[in-house]
Amino acid sequence: MSNDSRQNNEVFGAQQAQQAGFQTRNIMKDDFGYEVPVESIPLPSSGIIYPPETGLFGKETLEIRAMTAKEEDILTSRALIKKGTVITELIKSCLVDKTINVDDMIAGDRNAVMTALRITGYGSDYNVQVDCPECGSANKKTFMLTDLPIKRLGIQPVVEGANLFEFDLPMTGKKVQFKFLTGKDETEMSTIAERQKKQGMKLDSLITSRLQYSIVTIDGINERNKINMFVKNMPARDSLALRKFIDSNEPGIEMKSWMQCDSCDEHAEVSLPLGASFFWPDAE
Repeated sequence: MSNDSRQNNEVFGAQQAQQAGFQTRNIMKDDFGYEVPVESIPLPSSGIIYPPETGLFGKETLEIRAMTAKEEDILTSRALIKKGTVITELIKSCLVDKTINVDDMIAGDRNAVMTALRITGYGSDYNVQVDCPECGSANKKTFMLTDLPIKRLGIQPVVEGANLFEFDLPMTGKKVQFKFLTGKDETEMSTIAERQKKQGMKLDSLITSRLQYSIVTIDGINERNKINMFVKNMPARDSLALRKFIDSNEPGIEMKSWMQCDSCDEHAEVSLPLGASFFWPDAE
């Protein structure tokens, strides 16, 4: 029998055993006396923006399994890195509830899960280089990821169970309905950006691209071509006001902390960069 056939038979046999109600052995627990820890983590959105069919509606917490060597394989997969789906596959692998579609989750909730996975995998110490806002000098600092505050949803959706919010633009007076970007949106944006890069196009549309993905309707108009045209020509004041409103109300993890500069002794708040050392503590 070939190795492939043997693997298929083993998998099929395990599935049959589960369906028939037979107990399958937990080798890690039974033979090695170790069970991968499961943690319950808070969901910044509290699940109120998700439809019931997603399995996320009303969920204030999610259960995740701690990272293992299998998840390290995911982090180093060239294929997943190229596709831009590493984080999606990582979260999917560690979520206890496999019925949840990770692509449905908004970026803030995904970041909360990602941060929790980093803590379970490698601990809460985050060694990273940050620049002093006062003098600009580079500082090697250690931050505690467990100290990062959770930013809860600051506004109510148009209806419960929908990722849909409203904002009145100050200059044009138009009523905008927008959503917080999901994992699916982020992946699509990365794919388009990569395609444009290969074609030699300049990647200078970050602001308009994010707004085009975020905005659902403008004064009731939902045609994508019209929305895209409006976004490109909207007054800068409207663009800035909408982006600030979205950023200040989007739930997630506050990736900010305080540091004291080694050069000028300034005590300042800095944004924590998500470099290689976030998931590989010894990488930098």
